[in-house]
Amino acid sequence: MTVENLAAVLRAMYDDPSTGKAVSIHLFGVRYADALDGVSLPEIVAMAGISHNYTTEIRKGINLAQYVVEK
Repeated sequence: MTVENLAAVLRAMYDDPSTGKAVSIHLFGVRYADALDGVSLPEIVAMAGISHNYTTEIRKGINLAQYVVEK
């Protein structure tokens, strides 16, 4: 996945009204942990047009990915 694709997915998940903002950010990290390996998270967050503070929340999702299974 390209950085542009990841940013578009992140923005779409962030804007999804069916989940909370923070939950969406964590879920993005869990769901795309493998694709995010070696990619600049600050760049993705900036391209998605969301607060740079969410970079930390994405990292939390990435760290959780090895322990959780999405329902």
